[in-house]
Amino acid sequence: MTAKSAAAAARATVYGYPRQGPNRELKKAIEGYWKGRVTADALHATAAELRRNNRQRLADAGVHEVPTGDFSYYDHVLDTTVMVGAIPDRHRAAVEADATDGYFAMARGTQDVAPLEMTKWFDTNYHYLVPELGPDTVFTADSAKQVGELKEALAQGLTARPVLVGPVTYLLLAKPAPGVPADFEPLTLLDRLLPVYAEVLADLRAAGAEWVQLDEPALVQDRTPAELNAAERAYRDLGALTDRPKLLVASYFDRLGNALPVLANAPVEGLALDFTDAAAANLDALAAVGGLPGKRLVAGVVSGRNIWINDLQKSLSTLGTLLGLADRVDVAASCSLLHVPLDASAEKDVDPQILRWLAFAQQKTAEIVTLAKGLAQGTDAITGELAANRADLASRASSPITRDPAVRARAAAVTDADARRSQPYAERTAAQRAHLRLPLLPTTTIGSFPQTGELRTARADLRDGRIDTAGYEERIKAEIQEVISFQEKTGIDVLVHGEPERNDMVQYFAEQLTGYLATQHGWVQSYGTRYVRPPILAGDISRPEPMTVRWTAYAQSLSDRPVKGMLTGPVTMLAWSFVRDDQPLGDTARQVALALRDEVNDLEAAGTSVIQVDEPALRETLPLRAADRDAYLAWATEAFRLSTSGVRPDTQIHTHMCYAEFGDIVQAIDALDADVISLEAARSHMQVARELAAHGYPREAGPGVYDIHSPRVPSAAEAADLLRTGLKAIPAERLWVNPDCGLKTRAWPETRASLENLVAAARTVRSELPAS
Repeated sequence: MTAKSAAAAARATVYGYPRQGPNRELKKAIEGYWKGRVTADALHATAAELRRNNRQRLADAGVHEVPTGDFSYYDHVLDTTVMVGAIPDRHRAAVEADATDGYFAMARGTQDVAPLEMTKWFDTNYHYLVPELGPDTVFTADSAKQVGELKEALAQGLTARPVLVGPVTYLLLAKPAPGVPADFEPLTLLDRLLPVYAEVLADLRAAGAEWVQLDEPALVQDRTPAELNAAERAYRDLGALTDRPKLLVASYFDRLGNALPVLANAPVEGLALDFTDAAAANLDALAAVGGLPGKRLVAGVVSGRNIWINDLQKSLSTLGTLLGLADRVDVAASCSLLHVPLDASAEKDVDPQILRWLAFAQQKTAEIVTLAKGLAQGTDAITGELAANRADLASRASSPITRDPAVRARAAAVTDADARRSQPYAERTAAQRAHLRLPLLPTTTIGSFPQTGELRTARADLRDGRIDTAGYEERIKAEIQEVISFQEKTGIDVLVHGEPERNDMVQYFAEQLTGYLATQHGWVQSYGTRYVRPPILAGDISRPEPMTVRWTAYAQSLSDRPVKGMLTGPVTMLAWSFVRDDQPLGDTARQVALALRDEVNDLEAAGTSVIQVDEPALRETLPLRAADRDAYLAWATEAFRLSTSGVRPDTQIHTHMCYAEFGDIVQAIDALDADVISLEAARSHMQVARELAAHGYPREAGPGVYDIHSPRVPSAAEAADLLRTGLKAIPAERLWVNPDCGLKTRAWPETRASLENLVAAARTVRSELPAS
């Protein structure tokens, strides 16, 4: 096919779409089901309607080929585990008794059975459920979900493309099951897994699929020759099948590197590549391997991860270059639109000028359709869209909202000394122990306590004018009093105020910083039914006034025990926001760090002796390619130290991280120079404690002993066993006892019981320590 005919054939498509519905109908239905207020039939009916509406919305917008299989009740990797029959033995009885309840048991656990481990999906804030595999794993095909959702789309009269997690990525995301040697490599199961994928592909073809998309984002990471050989073998074998649809292998989030020639030469009919940000290097790399003659290329030229409008002219230029490199070029977002909110037009409170700069899932879909039309019919067919786009881009570039000379001058004046504590850790820790007088194995929590319905109602009442500020603040004071009283009675050593005034750990601060924009409806799935509204970083950042001092000081006035000041760190403020794309991330991080430094110093001046600056996203934001990591970690660790280095030696700085793979950033954790770090460890059986020990981490650490993302209450004996495991890696004088993460998503009854057991476990294990 010539470049001209490839352009004429251009079509619009997407890899996935937000699942929740315009009013988070899926979240409400699932949580209602968990509480017994919604029947299974009603839950499935709600889900079917959401899927139908999403597909119709895409088709009405001009998308030529809609995805199926991207919808999930909890997580698409968990759906893949069900599809290939890799159900852990401990969950098998629940799944066989009731598929829906068994599915949620794998995701959330039950009082008697632990859930699957959860961690971040590459460098996003989406969490997936980690497959557990071993040498005895037997795979069996279950294509019911995939076939059923394809038939739904075909019944609507739509052209549909099922989307599956690819076999190589699935195995590379997996971990050895409990009891399996830690050096077991799930990828060795590839030859056992491929026949199951072959069966699913045959089922989909029989159901009417012309194309099936197999997502292989793991191949954008640095891969060994053996892993690349496995990918080559996988697609050689799948490509050789006779009873299958056409195969589109998709990658996203970064450049493919050495995996590109492997996939380009595979006997499949198409590739889907990301051409945004760091993945823009795919364009030259694709040309270097000779393109994709005779194949379909789906070009991800619209960012599926950020919310700024696309530069349509720039994307058309990229698409024009790609026309000579494939038999057919289609237009898409760089990845699933799962990672952005649904519709910017719902934001009635956003400045109309700024609203013109934003593109959520619906607006991105329109951009994709416009680009496909321009590619197929020529730019004359989209003259109006191009003119409006140029005007909007120029409006943003010239707006005074985006630049504050005072902020930029302060950031430019930062020196190396500003990002260093005045004394080394060995001297600081002695001063802190003398000042705080904590026992061995001190207990604390991560920060938040349950966000009750009463608290949410109070915030809504304040927002809607049903109560005044004074009434709202009395409600917050009462909640803080209850939280402090509970912690004192339970025997927790370092208290928190519970954060009742906070809606979200990033949004709360963003609403008080200049340069940030908050949305009302910009919900994005983080995991399961947990949705967040990432704020938008639109301009330069500064702190007009203290943000947390008042409530922290009030909580401290209620107790003689230390109360932690609680802040969100600069990297997490960026990672869980939609960041600016018009300046380096390191520059923005420094601005946020300076604003937080002011807050840290004000907390100390108000009498706060322990200050926690959370950085759960430090690992999440780590670049997928090793070559890009040193530069990232340099500015990321500097930003944290800049936030925290202005305090006295006897002020104890904590940080917190959760639900990520920490082994490859232990050196960076060390470089933060925090006095204490708390980390998720309960689901991973204290793996992070062993990783810290292997690194020789010299500071204090609290690997979690209470998995807060499960409704089950861990017993005191269970928590004590985890503590004993932690003590094998971290000496008692440096080991803290805490949950994995904040408690805002939990209910009070389970929180009370779990924390009481946590404190009891600490006392038990403390009593077992040799007398000093």
